[in-house]
Amino acid sequence: METYFDNSTNLLNSHILSTSDNSSIYTLKTNFGLRGRKVTLLIDENPPQGRSGNVAALHWREKMFEIGGVRKSVADLRRREGRFFKKTRHWRWTPERKEYELHYDEEEGWKATLNSSIQIAARLLVACRPHLFTFFTKPTPPALHLTKTALEADEVFLILVFLYEEIKRQDRT
Repeated sequence: METYFDNSTNLLNSHILSTSDNSSIYTLKTNFGLRGRKVTLLIDENPPQGRSGNVAALHWREKMFEIGGVRKSVADLRRREGRFFKKTRHWRWTPERKEYELHYDEEEGWKATLNSSIQIAARLLVACRPHLFTFFTKPTPPALHLTKTALEADEVFLILVFLYEEIKRQDRT
């Protein structure tokens, strides 16, 4: 699945659009409070008949992911491995599911890999900050690419993980 975000400056309030026909697949809506972000909702634009469009939520203050009504803390889903300067992030929704290793690169954006960085499962390409010579051009919108294996197993989970990691990275810089 190849998609892109329609709002390149604010991922928290945007639509995830298909690259093939520009149709909206998901909508991200974030509620802000006095002390910052409260909840980001991932809403399915084409839910099955009789179901709610709310697919998942990211509770920022509690540091919780909620998918299909099941809430889990970030501490339970993520683990870090490695030394001080060479840390890797590992994410897994349940012990029965696959574990994704996340890497960030300025040129390539976020990559979620399987099997010790051999197989790329998903990628989030984010536009870097504009340089002097690209100041007057429109930035490219962030793009999300999910492989078939990631799409079948952990589509919603990987969208939330990429969103969480990218917003945290933007907060640090």
